[in-house]
Amino acid sequence: MATVREGLPVGRYGRSADQRADRKLKILGAVLGAGFLAMIAWFGYSYIAGQDISGRVTGYKVVSDDAVEVRLEVTKDSGTTGVCTVRTLDEDHGEVGRKDFTFGKGQDDVVKVVTVRTTARATAAELVGCDPASTH
Repeated sequence: MATVREGLPVGRYGRSADQRADRKLKILGAVLGAGFLAMIAWFGYSYIAGQDISGRVTGYKVVSDDAVEVRLEVTKDSGTTGVCTVRTLDEDHGEVGRKDFTFGKGQDDVVKVVTVRTTARATAAELVGCDPASTH
């Protein structure tokens, strides 16, 4: 009696179609993964490099019931005019003052003490943000 084989001998005729498909999918997945990581890195770099101006509050002093002196450190390109917005808060975290400050061209890094007028006694000051001045 003859025995009947149910498939090809392993390793005798090369890889099966399933093995070739698995390898192609692995390669495709690696390429797509690398492309996705490159895209994320590009967006991150564009976001950071695209910011022409940044700032932070390094301190503040409540000088009266209607004024706060805020110390700002601003970093920007010397060819950029920037606008930073500062707001002051009362003890209930309600806004009691807000003011925009402009930093002109020709200044790179600026440390400046600015005064924000308030409608009530402030207990805190924060930087809302800094942006390049619009040229309309």
